Amino acid sequence: MATDFQTEISELDRSMTSIEVVVDPEKKRAEIADLSQAVAAPDLWDDPDNAQKVTSRLSALNAELDRVTSLRSRLDDLGVLVELAQEEGDPDTLAEAEKELGSLHGDIAALEVRTLLSGEYDERDAVVTIRSGAGGVDAADFAEMLLRMYLRWAERHGYAVKVMDTSYAEEAGLKSVTFEVSAPFAYGTLSVEGGTHRLVRISPFDNQGRRQTSFAAVEVIPLIESTDHIDVPEGDIRVDVFRSSGPGGQSVNTTDSAVRITHLPTGLVVSMQDEKSQIQNRAAAMRVLQSRLMLLKKQEEDAKKKELAGDVKASWGDQMRSYVLNPYQMVKDLRTGYEVGNPESVFDGDLDGFIDAGIRWRKSEESAAS
Repeated sequence: MATDFQTEISELDRSMTSIEVVVDPEKKRAEIADLSQAVAAPDLWDDPDNAQKVTSRLSALNAELDRVTSLRSRLDDLGVLVELAQEEGDPDTLAEAEKELGSLHGDIAALEVRTLLSGEYDERDAVVTIRSGAGGVDAADFAEMLLRMYLRWAERHGYAVKVMDTSYAEEAGLKSVTFEVSAPFAYGTLSVEGGTHRLVRISPFDNQGRRQTSFAAVEVIPLIESTDHIDVPEGDIRVDVFRSSGPGGQSVNTTDSAVRITHLPTGLVVSMQDEKSQIQNRAAAMRVLQSRLMLLKKQEEDAKKKELAGDVKASWGDQMRSYVLNPYQMVKDLRTGYEVGNPESVFDGDLDGFIDAGIRWRKSEESAAS
């Protein structure tokens, strides 16, 4: 069937128009002009923290504006290309236009999802912690499978990842792992992955070949910035140092460089052991602790608002996804209904469909609640 270019281009034009309403390119240009003047000021770096904030904001605004204007330009050019090709009866040019049409569908849909990320911390880098839950050695193995899944997803997108802390299980897999993802809107994107993940499969650790259900918890928090102010008095924390360990509990360091910080008022515990020195591990642990405290404060404020509104609901992230490998093959998000019949591709990092569906679902839930 021949492609109905006019209809599809009109649909994409409507999508781009709705995106432009949200992004507001003219407002972005005005802010860019103001920030450009600030960057040109000779005394900008007298305050390094503010200078970093200004330059980062300017870079992010330029990138966002470029994405919108580039897609609009490509869409306009496609309309002209199709019109010329149809007038001249040029099948090769029409084939090229069809290829560009498919590419624009994907790029505009991705940008449309990005416009839904408008939370206070959505633009931040993300700190992800995976913890094995019920299910014994299968749960620990599942936690390691999830780590590989997220690392492969980040690799597909060219995002930088830094493993910050790893606690290995005795037999196989991981008790827990914490890693940082550095990318634009990393927190807003990955925050929909937070919750309980469930795996159903024939256990490779059961010599009788029985089916096993195991669980792992995924926590996603925004990474604190140097300009944030989260006061953590020394009297509120307990710092323990210990020897870093690798798989099977074998020592990988000859010094007690690993650090565990306990926040006494809340009971929050953060461990770091992947840096080379105790000082580096302590700094990394404090940064993650401050990030968790910042998010905890926001969650408490949100909970109070819901309580005052008389609408207290359970967390949407709980029991959020099932990975079934036996008796059938399926990965299904229990919140959005989005599902894939190829678990292997999902564990290999093909997560964009789940993440996009999760972001759209969350936005619809927020709209309904408001």
